[in-house]
Amino acid sequence: MNQLVGFTDKGLYCTQGDFYIDPWRPVRKALITHAHSDHARHGNQEYITTSDSVPITKHRLGSHIRITGVNYGKPININGVKVSFHPAGHVIGSAQIRLEYKGEIWVVSGDYKTEDDGISTAFEPVKCHTFITESTFGLPSFRWRPQEEVFREIRGLVSAKQRQGDIQHYRGLFVG
Repeated sequence: MNQLVGFTDKGLYCTQGDFYIDPWRPVRKALITHAHSDHARHGNQEYITTSDSVPITKHRLGSHIRITGVNYGKPININGVKVSFHPAGHVIGSAQIRLEYKGEIWVVSGDYKTEDDGISTAFEPVKCHTFITESTFGLPSFRWRPQEEVFREIRGLVSAKQRQGDIQHYRGLFVG
């Protein structure tokens, strides 16, 4: 089995492709899973992310950055490594990054959500030999209520505020 991705002092590094994924320090080429600040950081020479994440990344890091957007599922070749971005369901433009080299397939995911929220592109399972996942909230102590229950609670709070006249201009936005 090839070691396709390893850890360095700058973050996850693909030696064969000579790129980093969500690097912690500035690098020459950074593949970005999504535009949150713990994944997309200032100072990289080149950014590659999903097409949907480009405007968000530019808004956060500045319009001057050198950035390329790639559509979900469209493979690109970086120094012999076949790379594609696949929906992670976390936020708009979030992705799992699939790497293929000499028959070995690895997937690196930043944050992801397997329950479709109706806003982000829904999570897509990607077959691979090795899966690297972020687990910020992966400890058993974190228990999440079902999404529909949370949405129902938000709609109830908004409806109560509407009845009190506090947020009339949002009428209809949360009702559903």
